[in-house]
Amino acid sequence: MTGLYAAFPPDLAPGNVSAAQTALSDIELLHSISVSLIGEQDREALYGKIVDAAVFITGSQFGTMQLLCTPEHGAGHGGELQLLYAHGLPAEAVGFWHYVSPAAYSSCTLALKLGQRAIIPDFEQWADIAGTEDLLAFRRTGIRSAQTTPLMSRDGHLLGMISTHWNKPHHPSERDLRLLDILARQAADLLERTIAEEALREVEEQQRQTAARLRELNETLEQRVAERTAELMQAEEKLRQSQKMEAVGQLTGGLAHDFNNLLTSISGALELMNRRIGQGRLSEVDRYMVAAQSAAKRAASLTHRLLAFSRRQTLEPHATNVNTLMYGMAELIQRTAGPGIVVETLGSPELWPAFVDKSQLENALLNLCLNARDAMPDGGRITLETTNQWMSREAARGIDLPEGDYLCVSVRDTGTGMSPDVMAHVFEPFFTTKPIGQGTGLGLSMIYGFAQQSGGQVQIQSTVGEGTQVSIYLPRHHVEASQDEHDAADESVAASQLGETVLLVDDEPTVRMLLADVLGELGYTVIEAADSVAGLKLLRSDVHIDLLVTDVGLPGGMNGRQLAEAGLQLRPQMKTLFITGYAESAVFGGGQLEDGMHVLTKPFAVDALGGRVRELLAK
Repeated sequence: MTGLYAAFPPDLAPGNVSAAQTALSDIELLHSISVSLIGEQDREALYGKIVDAAVFITGSQFGTMQLLCTPEHGAGHGGELQLLYAHGLPAEAVGFWHYVSPAAYSSCTLALKLGQRAIIPDFEQWADIAGTEDLLAFRRTGIRSAQTTPLMSRDGHLLGMISTHWNKPHHPSERDLRLLDILARQAADLLERTIAEEALREVEEQQRQTAARLRELNETLEQRVAERTAELMQAEEKLRQSQKMEAVGQLTGGLAHDFNNLLTSISGALELMNRRIGQGRLSEVDRYMVAAQSAAKRAASLTHRLLAFSRRQTLEPHATNVNTLMYGMAELIQRTAGPGIVVETLGSPELWPAFVDKSQLENALLNLCLNARDAMPDGGRITLETTNQWMSREAARGIDLPEGDYLCVSVRDTGTGMSPDVMAHVFEPFFTTKPIGQGTGLGLSMIYGFAQQSGGQVQIQSTVGEGTQVSIYLPRHHVEASQDEHDAADESVAASQLGETVLLVDDEPTVRMLLADVLGELGYTVIEAADSVAGLKLLRSDVHIDLLVTDVGLPGGMNGRQLAEAGLQLRPQMKTLFITGYAESAVFGGGQLEDGMHVLTKPFAVDALGGRVRELLAK
């Protein structure tokens, strides 16, 4: 072993693959593999970790990684596959397959001929290999079945192969193949990097030899060249650092500007409210309260946009009929656009459902329509359109997506359009072409982050003087959307009808006090805990608890998700409401919450809290 499994818990030994797959979610597994691969500097160890990861994912007994030899390698094996690393193969087998000819019989050479993945469920049932030396070699090694995944460069060239082999007939699952594709993508990038580094080392070696010859001819000239090279390297490093600081400065400067304005509105309004109350001028308090609430809502909106850009916002995806959503927004968009703009909706009649956060998609479409309106000061047309699209590997690679089925919802306008220079920056945070004070510059960056967090992508096309089209691609969902989709945000405040008891766990005293007051006013009995230790103690007690309301990030050794899971072991009928400021991986784990669990994003309105609590307790 090369040390890959050191990144996993001790009980997840390589031989216990089913336990590993049960204990680790695919996301956690891929993350652990990625961290291990990226941090590896030794080339041989890197190849070993890639193969070990493929074996770990598939539960196979053997694994290999091959490099496609080219004439440039100078080894006299152009067109053959060179074995870089083998897992589980005996020494004689490693020698037999050190160089594999395209004329051989294996999943590797079949994949080489096909130019794509090759799967051989049973070598004994494959007619092409009958009676060959290759079959005898497989038998001696104990290999009965295999699959090979090609390693493709970013520009579409074949670099090599990852193969996994089993000692019995086997056909890998769709899940294994999907994870292998992701591993292959990263492995190809790393292999391409090592090949480039090797070529660079060869160039550097040639340069060193040339420099030595030049040094013999002219020591002074060599010294000047060295000094100039050092100056160029320093200048390049300064430029990279300057670009980094410029990006950070743009982000922090925009944040500071917007939040300073908002905090001034909030603190000023609260200060004047305090003065007016002290002066007994209570009739003037309302307008300051409205101003503070408005600024707080704008701050929450800004925070959500930043979280969307960073792909850390809390999403509650559901099977969604995007046509229904789009048609339902048409009237709102038309009122917002104004009478000088025609709004047209074109929905595909057989549109696939999408697994997406409905409110965030509505927000994204509204933002795009507002941008389209601003680009048409003299009027024009906004067209919202949905289509089903199957993307081949080549087409999907063009917009950084995996091959497959996608739902596309696009917003097209007949406005002023954008130049290529502007289009190159439109997804950057705080970038805007609008005058100061008329836009945060977070709209498109938020849409970009939301689409990627939903497993999709955003594509923009624009021509100066003709208009702009922004397309959001979302993966097809294979569960039909409900016709009466429930929207908890539309619920009014729901008070307790049965005097239910709520356990409230939050380490922030101010937040805990406000939540307790709100729930108390709604008629619930509230029990408070400041950390997971106190919360777990109450869950283990005899106190009656109907609902657990908990923050995600908690002190005390357990996060909110772990506390809820421990509570369910003790109280199987208890419901849970998570409150969080961003998408904690501890909450979502494999991607979805269990039945009886909901998420409420901070900050939230009293109505939203009451509605969610009542909704959970009513189930």
